[in-house]
Amino acid sequence: MNSITATVRASALAERLEQGAQALAELANGLTDAQWQTRIPGDGRPVGVVVHHAASMYPIEMQFAQLLASGQPIAGVSWDDVHAINATHARENAAVTKAAALDLLRRNSAAAADGIRALSDAQLDRAAPISLNADAPLTCQFFLEDHPVRHSFHHLARIRAALHG
Repeated sequence: MNSITATVRASALAERLEQGAQALAELANGLTDAQWQTRIPGDGRPVGVVVHHAASMYPIEMQFAQLLASGQPIAGVSWDDVHAINATHARENAAVTKAAALDLLRRNSAAAADGIRALSDAQLDRAAPISLNADAPLTCQFFLEDHPVRHSFHHLARIRAALHG
C-alpha cells in the first residue's frame, strides 16, 4: 500500500519503524567480521544474530498487531515464550551472514511498514488484553510502538553499547 492512502498516524508509525530498521542496517553494514561476532553483554547473543533476530521478529509482531487491530486479545503468550523463541533463533542462526541478515531486515521491515500503513485510525485505537503486559487492555498503536517500531532502536542501542561501551 502506498503512503498516500495511509492515515497520517499510520504513516508516521511506519516511517519511525523504517528509520529504526535503516539505522540498524547502516550500523550492521559497516561492521567488521569481528564486530559481527561480538557478544552483547547481558544478552550473550552475537551482534549478527541480534540483527537477524530483529528482522525475523517483524512478521510475528505484525501478526499480533493485526489481532489487536481486529479487537482480539494477544492471549497465552508469556515472556518465557519470548525468551524460548529468542534462544531457539540464536541456536538456529548462529552462523548467519551479514548479507542474509541485512536482506531479511530490508524485506521484513518493508512488509511491516506496509502493514502499518494499511491500518486505519480506528484499528490503531482498538484495545484488547495483551498477555505480555499483564493482560492490560492496550491499543494496537501502543503495541506497534512498543514492539515493531521500537525493536530495531532497542537493539541498535545495545549493539552500540557493546561495540563502543
